[in-house]
Amino acid sequence: MKKIMNVEEIMAAIPNRFPIYYLDAVTEFEDEKHITAVKNLTMNEDFFQGYFPDEPMMPGTLIVEALAQAGSLLILKSAAFEGKTAYIGGINHAKFLEFVRPGDTLFLNFDIQKVKGPVGTAKAWATVEEKVVTECEFTFIVGDKEQKR
Repeated sequence: MKKIMNVEEIMAAIPNRFPIYYLDAVTEFEDEKHITAVKNLTMNEDFFQGYFPDEPMMPGTLIVEALAQAGSLLILKSAAFEGKTAYIGGINHAKFLEFVRPGDTLFLNFDIQKVKGPVGTAKAWATVEEKVVTECEFTFIVGDKEQKR
C-alpha cells in the first residue's frame, strides 16, 4: 500500500482531532473526484472498550464519520475548494453489511458525484479485505471557514 498522505499531512488539512479522528493515511487521490483513505484498527481504540466489549466491533456511526472525514479531506485538498471547509448536509441510504473488528484495515472511499454551487453529493463506501462493509450517500455543503472569536 503506497501512502500519498500520512497522518501529519492529513491533520494539517482537516480540523478533526482525538478522540474523533479516524484517518491514518491516504492511498488514492483524484482532485475533486475520488479519495481512498485508511484507518488501521487496533484493540486500543476507545470505542472497543464499551461497544460490545465481549465481541468488539466498530460502531457503524463511526464508520460513517470516518467516511465523512475522508470526504472532507478530498474537498479541502481539491483546488476548487481551497480555503473552504466542508459540512455534512445529509446521509442517505446507509447500509452496514459486515462487522469491523480490531485488527482490520478499513479502506474509506469517497466519490464526488455532483457539485452545484456550495452543495454536492457523493457516494461513499468502506471495505475490509476488498469486501464492502458499509456504504452510504452524502450531501455536503462547502462554506467559508468561520473566523475564531
